[in-house]
Amino acid sequence: MYVNGDGVPKNDVEAVKWYRLAAEQGNADAQYNLGNMYSNGVGVPQNYVKSYVWLSVATAQGNENANAFRDAVSELWLIS
Repeated sequence: MYVNGDGVPKNDVEAVKWYRLAAEQGNADAQYNLGNMYSNGVGVPQNYVKSYVWLSVATAQGNENANAFRDAVSELWLIS
């Protein structure tokens, strides 16, 4: 909702808040999205370590996109 402004004003910080709440409850899609937000510095300061962690958790929870994205983040992390 907040990340796209669907029915509410677009607000990346608020989106991160709700993704984090869902991610901490085990929602793999929210974990993936939170990893994406950290990777790109959207709504939070860019942090490849936190991105990698959330993408790893999402991978363990079965999110099919998280593994490849996590590997890409690890390469960005190493070159930064």
